[in-house]
Amino acid sequence: MLAYVGIGSNRDGPAVQVERALAELARLGPLRGSCLYRSEPWGRGDQPWFVNAVAEMACERPARWLFERLQAIERAAGRTREGDRWGPRVLDLDLLLFGDQRIDQPDLVVPHPRFARRRFVLAPLAELAPELEDPVSRQAVRRLLSELDDPGRVEKMRRPGGVSGSAPRQRRPARPEVATR
Repeated sequence: MLAYVGIGSNRDGPAVQVERALAELARLGPLRGSCLYRSEPWGRGDQPWFVNAVAEMACERPARWLFERLQAIERAAGRTREGDRWGPRVLDLDLLLFGDQRIDQPDLVVPHPRFARRRFVLAPLAELAPELEDPVSRQAVRRLLSELDDPGRVEKMRRPGGVSGSAPRQRRPARPEVATR
């Protein structure tokens, strides 16, 4: 089963926090990570910008198992759940999608109820799986992104670096430079 996890941070070296989270997620199973994105805060603008990414993971265990591991990774990074819901955070891990499952429990809702309305989630998700369908609307991620009415700015930064355990991407061999006149 493929699971998609949204990753975000805007405290304590956000890019480092996101890369550490990707490394921790890779310990749970095969993983492919998006580029890192810089995004305006959603819900409350008087805080630092976020760094976001999405991880695509192969997971043979139940969604509940993965959800509990995500919360443990957040706690290990110093995340607390007290205070402002939309305030700054050292690490935020959201289970966005878990195959085509729909789960509605008090503490776990899949698909994530707001993933299709957030550019900072859809941009990295579209990078990994543009044709993936939202189990609720049955629309492809690329279409959700193209039709999104979210004024928040999202800027692609770079590929994650130094993430041990992540599945390497295939790279084309470098082409020799050809002199042009």
